[in-house]
Amino acid sequence: MMKTSEIKELTKKEILERIQLEDETLTRLNLNHAVSPLDNPMKIQVARRNIARLKTVLRQRELNENQK
Repeated sequence: MMKTSEIKELTKKEILERIQLEDETLTRLNLNHAVSPLDNPMKIQVARRNIARLKTVLRQRELNENQK
């Protein structure tokens, strides 16, 4: 799980790459879970929350740039 403070240190490009990577992970987890139950289904929730954190920080930066 990524902390918000860790995400804020990343560049915009790194955040976009992380979002893509987490999205692929989430898709894979969901497909695997549909076929046979995962031994730890909380991984799906963690991946979704990581994506949300990344998108939130990205959006905050966009809003800050627009205000300046």
